[in-house]
Order: sequence, then C-alpha cells, then structure tokens
Amino acid sequence: MTLHKGASPSDRKHSGHPVNPFYGEADPVAGMETAPPRHTLPDGPISPHTAYQFVHDELMLDGNSRLNLATFVTTWMEPQAGVLMADCRDKNMIDKDEYPRTAELEKRCVAMLADLWHAPDPAAAVGCSTTGSSEACMLAGMALKRRWMQRNKGRYPGQARPNLVMGANVQVCWEKFCNFWEVEARTVPMEGDRFHLDAASAAALCDENTIGVVAILGSTFDGSYEPVAEICAALDEVHRQHGWDVPVHVDGASGAMIAPFLDPELVWDFRLPRVASINTSGHKYGLVYPGVGWALWRDTEALPEELVFRVNYLGGDMPTFALNFSRPGAQVVAQYYTFLRLGRAGFRAVQQATRDVARSMAERIGALDDFRLLTQGDQLPVFAFTTADHVTAFDVFDVSRRMKERGWLIPAYTFPPDREDLSVLRVVCRNGFSMDLADLFLRDLEQLLPELREQPAPMRRPESVATAFHH
Repeated sequence: MTLHKGASPSDRKHSGHPVNPFYGEADPVAGMETAPPRHTLPDGPISPHTAYQFVHDELMLDGNSRLNLATFVTTWMEPQAGVLMADCRDKNMIDKDEYPRTAELEKRCVAMLADLWHAPDPAAAVGCSTTGSSEACMLAGMALKRRWMQRNKGRYPGQARPNLVMGANVQVCWEKFCNFWEVEARTVPMEGDRFHLDAASAAALCDENTIGVVAILGSTFDGSYEPVAEICAALDEVHRQHGWDVPVHVDGASGAMIAPFLDPELVWDFRLPRVASINTSGHKYGLVYPGVGWALWRDTEALPEELVFRVNYLGGDMPTFALNFSRPGAQVVAQYYTFLRLGRAGFRAVQQATRDVARSMAERIGALDDFRLLTQGDQLPVFAFTTADHVTAFDVFDVSRRMKERGWLIPAYTFPPDREDLSVLRVVCRNGFSMDLADLFLRDLEQLLPELREQPAPMRRPESVATAFHH
C-alpha cells in the first residue's frame, strides 16, 4: 500500500481550472467555469461524463502497460475473461456462503495447482487465493514461524529469536514479513557471478532457531532459478548432523507457472519432501490481470490449524486464512477461466512463445558490442544485461532514460549486497509481448546507440536508484 501525504494548504485554496464547455454531456455550458479541486472533495456533483473525462485525461499520461518491460504483471487477457471479471467484480470473495460457486472455483484452482506441483496427495493439500504473492508469502512465513514455535514450546518466547534464511535477491515482501513478525532476516549476499542463493550458503546460516529457508524459483533481478533441490539436499544433511529439521518455502511468484510447463524435468516442488509450501502470482505468469496470488501447503501438518479462523459469517461456517477480508471474486474467476481455457498444452504453448521471444531478444542484444548479458532468458522469460567493460560514454541509466522517450519502460537498477557495483537493465517478456514488438524494441535501441556513443560521459546518475523492480 502506497502512503500519500495530505493536501498542502496551497492545494486546499485551489479552486479549479477552466473547463472546455464541450465536456458537458447534455448542456454544453454546464460546469464551464471551474473544474473540481484536486485535493479536497468538490462542493457538489458533476455529470458522469465530465467526471469520466477528467479522470481519463489524466490517465493518458501514464505509461503504456503493454510496453512496460519492468513489470511481471499480466497486461493482456482475452475479451471473454474481461466480461467474466465484470460479471464478478461486485461479488465479495469472503462471502462464500452467498457466492458458493465462486468459492467452488477457488477450491478447484487450489486442487489444480496441488496436482500441477506434485503434492503427494492433492486432495490433502491445503491452499487459498490471495491478493498476490506478497500476501501469499506473508501467510507462508506465518505458518513457518508458528510451526517453529510449536516445536520449541519449552524455549519460546524466552531468549530464542526465530530467523529466516534467504538470498539478498528476495522480493521485498520477505523483508516486510521479517520486520512485521519480528523474525531475524539472515540474507546471503551476492558474490561474483552468483546472483542468488546457493545450497552451501543457505545451510551455513541455519541453526536451531531457523524457521525456514526461502528458495526463489525465478529471481526478479535476473530471471534465474535458485537450486531448490540442492538447497533441500543441503538441509537434509543439516538435519542428519544437527537434528534441525528446517523446512523450505518456494517463492514461485513467477517460476511456479513456468517450470511445470517448460522444465518438467526440474525437481523443485512438492516432490521434494522438505518443501512445505509454495506460492505463485496468478497475475504474473498465471496470465490473469492483477491482483490474485496463491499459497499452497503440502498437507494440513504444514499449515497449523490454529492459524485458520472459522468465522460464522452470513449464515455459514467459513474457514479463512488471509491478511485481508473483503475483496472481489473477479480475479479468482478469471484464474479458473484461464486454467480451463488453456489447459496444460495451452499454457505450455503460451509460456514457450514468451521464452522464445526472451531468448531471441537476449541473443540479439548480446550480439551488440555495447552490452554484456548476465542471463539469457532461458529460465524465466526474463534477462538482464549491462554495458560492456569498454563502454565509457553512457551507462544503463542513460539507456533506460532514452528508451523511455520512445515509450519503452525498461528498468535500470543496481544489484544488492555485495554487488552494488553492478548496474543492469532488465527485460521481462510476457504474454502479449510478441516477436514483432521485440523487433521494434531492438530497432529503437539500435537507433539510439550512435547518439549514446557520442556522449562525452554518462549523464548524472539518479540520486535514488531502486535496487530492483519487485512487481
């Protein structure tokens, strides 16, 4: 949730702007003198057409979401999905007794994901929809901490402090979880050309107070998979040597909807007994508009029953495990539509096409003398690149700035500890980003390079540089 400041005194004195009289729908001179104030409620209503036009015109200044190569979030769905979402936007997802079919579709989605992720007994797996992966990660972290507390009833809440092991490349929601739920965040910094968590480093940070290890299937920094199976094997050895039974949560915000279709031989999911829970973002490579996510646990033992609230609400007994309450059922319905519409073969075709675009773009950019690839787009359909060592006239921030002039939103950012020295550009390919659009992107980039090469030096770097784009 973004925090906004209130209106300044000068804003409150502002009375409005002149209005084009043709904004009026029925009366061309109605509301001609002033527009509504920006930071205080207007004194009275205006026509729906006029209100629409004001809001619409301001939104024209937003970037084009289809050309946003920073976001992982789905920016295109079929019209039929949009109709279903409109049909369900007024249904409160929490009112399962009033909207039993919407609740049934949520259960079916959980069952489908449990089967897709090889739960030992899909019928015994438990899960829920969320507003996105951030909420799903918070719920998974809560379950990890509560399980640790149950195992350590004799010592907690004494001097023992729980900790969570993860790479420095984790999504910011894990930092929030550790802050909000008073868990020590033990992060493994990047080192050399290792840009994510490795098995040895994860095992080395564990102790009797470790509630779990977070393994990321698809780092937002460069699109690479973390070695989940190797991490689990290292923790198996920790268990044998020390008796510490450390569970693993797989943050599959993106990769959990890529690997099952394109990398079926990769073992990362519930086939590994140490994997206790998995999350994904339905609104990323689950191909649904924001916001919907999913959290699944391998069985009821992995999700302590005491965390599940049973509420007698609107005439029915309703089990719920969530950080929010009311939210629309539209995204859950859209997720079920997408599962039904595509099936395994359809998902495989869509994700393969997206990976093909990413690999093609990476290969062509890597062939340019000005850049050096960090990843190839062969895991997530995402790749990162930086300027070549000999390039001194411009940097990645110049490239990002100049491409934005042509409508392309491509993030430039620095890596986390201990590779703050490395600044990169990252391209996220999604469904709807075609090879034709990739050709247009490459054409614009190549046309800019002669101008960038003529610069005397890189332009001033932004005062505040984001360390990643976690969306």
